[in-house]
Order: sequence, then C-alpha cells, then structure tokens
Amino acid sequence: MTDQPKKTLQLRQKPAADKPAAPRAPVRPRGPARARPLAEVQAERAAREAAWAAQNPAGGERRPHPDADRGAPQDRRAGPANRGAARPGGAGGPGARAERPAAGGRSERYAPAGRPGAPAPRQRTDAPRDAAPRFQPDAPRPARAPRDLRPDPARVGKAKGQHLAPSPGSARPPEGVPPFLGRPGEQLIRLNKRMAELGLCSRREADEWIARGWVRVNGQPAVMGQPVPPDAQVEVLPQARHQQAGQVTILLHKPVGYVSGLPEDGHESAAVLIKPQSHWRDDRSGRRFEASHTRGLAPAGRLDIDSTGLLVLTQDGRIARTLIGEDAGVEKEYLVRVHWAPNGPKGVGVVTQDVQAAFPRERLALLRHGLSLDEQPLRPAQVDWQNPEQLRFVLTEGKKRQIRRMCEQVGLHVVGLKRIRIGRVVLGNLPVGQWRYLGADEQF
Repeated sequence: MTDQPKKTLQLRQKPAADKPAAPRAPVRPRGPARARPLAEVQAERAAREAAWAAQNPAGGERRPHPDADRGAPQDRRAGPANRGAARPGGAGGPGARAERPAAGGRSERYAPAGRPGAPAPRQRTDAPRDAAPRFQPDAPRPARAPRDLRPDPARVGKAKGQHLAPSPGSARPPEGVPPFLGRPGEQLIRLNKRMAELGLCSRREADEWIARGWVRVNGQPAVMGQPVPPDAQVEVLPQARHQQAGQVTILLHKPVGYVSGLPEDGHESAAVLIKPQSHWRDDRSGRRFEASHTRGLAPAGRLDIDSTGLLVLTQDGRIARTLIGEDAGVEKEYLVRVHWAPNGPKGVGVVTQDVQAAFPRERLALLRHGLSLDEQPLRPAQVDWQNPEQLRFVLTEGKKRQIRRMCEQVGLHVVGLKRIRIGRVVLGNLPVGQWRYLGADEQF
C-alpha cells in the first residue's frame, strides 16, 4: 500500500491595496460652528437680489406654459360633452355643471400667451423677496390686558379642607366634575373628610371607594376631591360595606424590644408577631386566621420600644380615627414604675424604695395638670399612686414618649411602663407576645 501525500488547507492572504483611500473632505471646516453676524447675512442677501434683478429686467414677457401648443386633453368620459344637460334642472339649472371645451378645443388655461382668450401675464417687480415686514426684537410689545388674580371662591375656602359655594355668575366647573352643591356663600367640605366625620370610613378608604364608584352624593356619582355642604346626602353602595366587613382589628400584648410602626434602628416591627403560632388559644371572637388579615395592618396608637402592654393593629379606618384622630378623646390607662431622681437617674439622691413618701405632693398635682410638651399645654390627666413605687396614668392624648417626658419634668425616672386599657377594651390575661381578634361585641 503506497503512502499518499497529505493535503493541507492553506488560506490565501488578501493582497494589500496599492494606494490608501484618500480622506474624504469635511463638509465644513473643522472646529466649532461660528454664528454669522446679521449684517453680513443681510449684505449677502442684498447682493443676490441685485444680481437677479440685473439678469431679469422688469417688464419681461413670461414664458408660455409647455402644454400650450398641444391642445386641451381629450374628454375620456363616456356620454355627451355637455354633462350639465343630464342633471335635473337642465343646463344652467341648480344641478348643471360648467361646460368643458370640446375635443381639440383650447381653454384659457392652456392658451398660449398673446393669443385671444389667454390671461394677461404677471409682471415681475424689482422688489426683493423679503420685503414683508419682519419681527423686530427691539420693538415695544403691545400691553396685555390685566388679569384677575383673585382666587376662585369655589376652590379656596376659609380653612383647610373647606370651600365656598360659587356665586351664580361664576364660571362653570370643568367637564366631568359635578357642579358644586349648596347655596352661594355656604361653606363646603371635601367629601372624604365629610365621610370620615360621619363615621363611614377613614379618608383613605373614602378616596378608594370614590375612585371605584361606590359613593353617591344626592343620588349622583361622586368624584375625587368633590366639595359638599354639611347637609348633603352621602350614600355608600353595598360593595363598600362588604369590603369593610372583612376588615379585622387585632389586640397584641407587645413585648419590650419591638417598635409599634415600621422597623427602625435594627428593631423589628410588632406586626411580625401576628402569625398563627402566636394566636391566643382563649380567643373568643370566633374568627379564623387568614393570610389577608396581616395585610394593611396599621398601629392605632404609639407604644415605645421600652414599653409593653396593649397595642391595637387594625385594617379598619373607623377604628383608627376613633383612637388617633384629631378629635379623639379615648382614655388610655398605664401602670408606670418610677424612681425618685431629682438630680437625674445617675445623680445623687436616687430613691428606689417607697418613692411615694419621698415624692412631693405639689409635683403630683403638676403631673395631673400644668405641664407642657413641645410648647403646647397638655390636657388634664388622672395620676394616682397604685403602690409606693408605681403610678397609674389615665391620658386622653398620645404624644411621643409623653409619660416619660412628663415624669422627667417633675424629677421622676421611669423604669417600667405597661398599657393595660384603651377605652373599654382591657389587656386582661393576654400573654406577652400573643394576640387575639377584637370581638364583634367589643367597642373602644
């Protein structure tokens, strides 16, 4: 068997070009574009106009149309030449059409210049093309008519959230927005605020219901931001009632180390404790836990990270308004363990036992009424001794760290704080870290 030579595949190299391609000339000189002066542009334009006027003297005869010698186009339509006679009314009647020239005839449009029936040629003038008046930047502008800067009384009221009904001669509301209800000059209020005042829902829920079309005012569908008078008839559709019936309110015995709202400074929110494992076994509400019950829970009231006790988490805006609204006056009861520290908790003279005997009585009266926080006087409070080292507070407001700051002003140092009641709902035997539902028969 003879050996056959091995074949190898070789790639041919592409021959190099004999001459390099010449660089393409730039469209304009290199470098940044330079704005030409206005005088230079105007001088160049005037030179062009003068050259054109020299080549085309005035009075020259206009060239005839290129189709002038060919004759008019043939009528390609079927039927008689005079179509107007076929229309009702006869020739010259209301339905008649203008007669067209016969085949081979010439119309005025196609007649050569200088012949009978031809239009007179237009005479050119020596006036430049830009003889029209131009915009003069330095010319004074015409004065504008004065505008009425007074606010619209239909949208601006005397107080926040209030409006005034417009006068009979005021402008109409925009399309899609119902007219303002009420008499001229009557104070109006936003619909969501009015619904919250009536106890129907919170303002946020009202906006959601209005957007879904579940609210009617005097029988008409409501719109977002609509102002209404106090005597307006507000109707809520059954869909909104059904959604509200599925909302829950949860009572939690918050332990120390959890914050009431969103997580902060590395501390978890108390809402993470709402899970089936921490549901109190003795809950008598009859509700069964669902995953949807943890969505949209909001704390209705503060409870500091160093405090424990009853914390309300709710999906119902009505309960949130009742507890923390602007005009809320629900009582909240606390048990507070204190030390007598007139020179601070690390100063001299700290008393930890039988604090009641060392604490001056006039300062106890100051705790009940007479203190201010953030330059605002506090409401009267009920403050009594529960035992020699523990006070009982009953407040109707809830400022940030209110009890601790009140005690600091009278020389007391808080070492323990527990909330045991909100309105008519008590903490009871609910264990620390566990929760239960608010019963249908319970109200704050």
